[in-house]
Amino acid sequence: MDLLEYQGKQLFAAHGIPVPEGRPATTVDAAVAAAEELGYPVVVKAQVLVGGRGKAGGVKLAADRDEVVEHATAILGMDIKGHTVHELYIEAASDIDEEYYAAFVFDRSAKKPMAMFSKMGGMDVEAIADEDPEAMRMLHVDPLLGFQDFHGRRLAFEAGIPADVIRPVGALLAKLYETFVAEDAMLVEVNPLLITKSREAVALDAKVTLDGNALFRHPGSADFGDKGAADPQEQMAAERGLTYVKLDGNIGILGNGAGLVMSTLDVVAQAGGSPANFLDAGGGSKAEAITQAVEVILSDPKVKAVLFNIFGGITRCDEVAKGLIEAFSQIQPEVPFVVRLNGTNEEEGQRLLAEANLPNVHTETTMDGAAAKVVEVAKAQGVAS
Repeated sequence: MDLLEYQGKQLFAAHGIPVPEGRPATTVDAAVAAAEELGYPVVVKAQVLVGGRGKAGGVKLAADRDEVVEHATAILGMDIKGHTVHELYIEAASDIDEEYYAAFVFDRSAKKPMAMFSKMGGMDVEAIADEDPEAMRMLHVDPLLGFQDFHGRRLAFEAGIPADVIRPVGALLAKLYETFVAEDAMLVEVNPLLITKSREAVALDAKVTLDGNALFRHPGSADFGDKGAADPQEQMAAERGLTYVKLDGNIGILGNGAGLVMSTLDVVAQAGGSPANFLDAGGGSKAEAITQAVEVILSDPKVKAVLFNIFGGITRCDEVAKGLIEAFSQIQPEVPFVVRLNGTNEEEGQRLLAEANLPNVHTETTMDGAAAKVVEVAKAQGVAS
């Protein structure tokens, strides 16, 4: 789960990382009130889960009330790389001397956290790293040993920053790692890591990605994230306890088990189709869960056909059939369905579907046959797959 800047800074502050004082705001009036409380000058920042805000005009310095009104009015509702700005962060302006880059990320290939540091921070840090790989200093952290003081000093020294800020930067890196571990994060990034005129190290930005599977350990973080930017289908699925990922196609996919669903996506693509989603109804899916899954899939207006691919192990095919019949009675879908039931109680499931005689429902016995059929009926809907 990605956090907005101010949410990341709240976590940083809780772990002793210096951050500028600021206030979130969702309206122009709230932005003005926050600026008056902080004192001028302030920075008006768009809160979106994407980089490049500064270049897009989403970060503006305001010297007085009129400028806060002007900038807040312009930024709220702004589109930044496909993300609409619903929130602002009003932050006390900082006295900038130098800008660095720092991050901890989980390196899946090494199965360890990796520390990253560069004396070249700010905008276009990715381009700088591409042009000069030596500018980005990196090291893996042994999870049992943890991030030690000498790790921070080594990164800072190798990056070539001035000697008088090596220790404060190292101390901030240690606090970042503490946050990374304590919050079950996959990424904590500060760009820029600010050195003030008084030679203090401050986190001027915060990019944090939390492990969604660990949120049960952090109930205070469960409400974080940009709710306004949340995909409506994914949000609906999450509320119903379904594993759902929205894709760009027009063929809805439902299966039981992540491996089967992934295979189904591949087979549909090989048949010339374009999946609209990944939806794993899970093992032991009951009729109610199937009904809810159908509602989620059909809430996407791009879906022109739906493929059910069920292998009955723990999941019983008759329960899936009952769920589909119930969904048709409640929702009355207008798009065609292709259903493949195989495994536990498959004959009973097929019998139930045959007796129900649901409109525009086609049954297939093989995965390849089901994929070919759903692509065919999607095309018949007048949409190229």
